[in-house]
Amino acid sequence: MATVCFAALHTPYGGDVARIVDLTLTVSPKLRGVEFEQFHTVAKDGWNSRKLHLYSHSGTHMDAPLHFGVSDETIDRMPLEDCVGPAWVADLTHLAPKALISVDDLGPLAKKIAAGDRLLLKTGWSKHIEEPQYYRDNFPRISEELARWLVDRRLKLLGVEPPSIADVSDLQEVTLIHRILLGGRIVIVEGLANLMELREERVWFCAAPLKIEGGDGTPCRAFAIEGDPWGPS
Repeated sequence: MATVCFAALHTPYGGDVARIVDLTLTVSPKLRGVEFEQFHTVAKDGWNSRKLHLYSHSGTHMDAPLHFGVSDETIDRMPLEDCVGPAWVADLTHLAPKALISVDDLGPLAKKIAAGDRLLLKTGWSKHIEEPQYYRDNFPRISEELARWLVDRRLKLLGVEPPSIADVSDLQEVTLIHRILLGGRIVIVEGLANLMELREERVWFCAAPLKIEGGDGTPCRAFAIEGDPWGPS
């Protein structure tokens, strides 16, 4: 489900080879809201194909403002430039279950976050993907204080390992936190995996959403590149 995938990227500028880390959960019927249906087979039709039935917020996925009625902006209209670029990685693996993540939890990293940045929260929660508790309400989540602080800092993207940024069993909380972040034009990526494999505090991050017409959200392919794949700016 959360198999680690590494690849080497040779840069045109020489020096060290960049390292690609796959941060995406494998889409399979083990995930909530995913079903596969065989449509064609080689034996019968000459080729294999399947129908994919996907919940718009299954696995590693991205939210659109439409998801919580912040605006009518849908996933196919969200700017791709917000979904790719440098990202800070905050190590929060020390947090207890159900912790409300505060600004103080970011430690010295809080002073480095500036307008236009992206932030990935490493909590280790994806290790529970095969367990019932993965979807329950005891995962670390974003506090109202942190959500408003990130909007004030004009963050572009926030990525988390749990399936949600807030307690899904508390409608008031999950609505408030989503509306604060989405209303602040912050792209939300939930259900990331393998953040424990990241070695650096700053990486190149990409979350590529499916271009679904009218989509309130979509599964996406997320990955990070460690090292400098583009050379000097």
